[in-house]
Amino acid sequence: MSSKLVIRQPHPVMDSRESNQWGSGICDCCDNVPECCFAFWCFPCFACKTAKDYGQCLCLPLLDIGFIPPITMSMRVSMRERYGIKDTICRDCVYATFCVACSWCQMSREMKRRNIQIVLVSAKNT
Repeated sequence: MSSKLVIRQPHPVMDSRESNQWGSGICDCCDNVPECCFAFWCFPCFACKTAKDYGQCLCLPLLDIGFIPPITMSMRVSMRERYGIKDTICRDCVYATFCVACSWCQMSREMKRRNIQIVLVSAKNT
């Protein structure tokens, strides 16, 4: 008579509740007043810091020239792809062209919101 001993370790259950929308609106600067003031008083420095925090070259935003800023556009599109945010290239274009400082503030808020990951781990007996 032989018996088998089966040991199963409980697996962590992870619950991530990430939204497929931006965490804040384009004009929600009151969500982070110091950051908004930094962007208002020294926008090039703020954009460079945000690009660096995103993992890009520190000086990348300094290449934003022209009527439609290509770096701001590409950063918004990249961030939407990375975080699975549903939006349109048309809206990215409008925000990058007419609301460039607010657009960078929104991207910075989104990075801070998404980098604070809350993971629920629990053990289940099976």
